[in-house]
Formats: sequence, C-alpha cells, structure tokens
Amino acid sequence: MSGNPPPPSGPPAAPPPAHTTSEHVRATVVFLVLMILVSGFAYPFLVTGIAQVIDPSAADGSLLKDPNGTVVGSALVAQNLSAPYLFWDRPSLTDYNTTLGADTPPGPTDPALGALLNETIAYMEKYGTMTVNATLPFWLVAPSASSIDPDLTPEAVLVQVPRVANATNLSIPFLQNLVNAHITNPPLPFLGVPYVDVLQLDLALLPLIGR
Repeated sequence: MSGNPPPPSGPPAAPPPAHTTSEHVRATVVFLVLMILVSGFAYPFLVTGIAQVIDPSAADGSLLKDPNGTVVGSALVAQNLSAPYLFWDRPSLTDYNTTLGADTPPGPTDPALGALLNETIAYMEKYGTMTVNATLPFWLVAPSASSIDPDLTPEAVLVQVPRVANATNLSIPFLQNLVNAHITNPPLPFLGVPYVDVLQLDLALLPLIGR
C-alpha cells in the first residue's frame, strides 16, 4: 500500500464570496471623504498655522496699507498705476486682473513687442521722461508671464524719475535716492536680479507729495 492520502470524497470547496458592489461603493465613499478632510481641511489648516508662526505677513497675503491703515493692495500683485506723479508697473495683458489668465508675453523678437514699445515711448514722451540717449529697459515695456508682476529692475524704475520729478516738484537726486533705498537684492547673485516693488515705492512716495 502506498502512503498517498485518499482522494476527497465530495466536491471541491467553493471560493470565498467576492466583494459586492455596495461594499466597493462604501469603501470608495469613505476613502473620498477621508481625502477631502485631509487635503481640503487638515493640510491647509496645518500649513496656514505654520506660516502664521513663521511669517504672518506673507501668510495673510503680503498686504500693504496706507498711512491710515487702509489695505491698498498686495506686495505680490501689480496695479494699474498711470498717474504721472507715480512710478508705473510693467504693462499687463490682462489690465492687472488677477482672475484672468494671460497669453505668453511677446519676446524680444516678437513683432507684438513693437506695439508695446511704441505705446510706452509715447507715454514717456508725453510726460517728459525721455531724455538724450535714454533707453527703455525691457522690463518696462514687456509684460511678465503672469501680467501682474509688481517688480521692476532698478533701471526700469530710475528711467521714470524725470517724469515723477516733473509731476511732483521733487528733485531728481532725491527721487533717485528713494528708488535706491527700495532696491531688493537677491540672497546670492546667481539666484536672481535686483528689483524694486513698485507699489511699495509709491506708498513711500505719496506722503512726501501730500497725497
């Protein structure tokens, strides 16, 4: 006789029942609710709380206020500053509307840049900014990728000084010093370029001209 076990006498055991559709739906709903609670509430509250501790101003939107304490904008968003006594931001393809997406801005060889250049030159000539051998920095005539970038290179701000001086009766050296005092340098030279936040500069300028 061999040592093999005897064959089973009955039919094979049935496999365990598969999960029902209702069980799959219930698991999906539970997972969805958990992800909404985690990603929609818990994570934003955690990140916001940490940001409020590390940098409350940035966490609140980098809001800027006038001397009366009224919020006039954000240091992160450009505005349509067109008064001759103010420094101007870069052109905007969306009229500085934060709810609109912008097309890709024209590059140095794009014919569309010529229209912006001609329009900016006309403004400069109207307000007496153009002087002998003056050049317009690219940042002053070309929109940023977002069309709401509030920053300009120092050269693009300094070229506006004659216009602002003419409109405010402040001296050119005084305004040049004011601009230089608002230049922000990158932490390291290869991490960016120096820039001026135009809205912050104009907020510093307004009390000096009684506005």
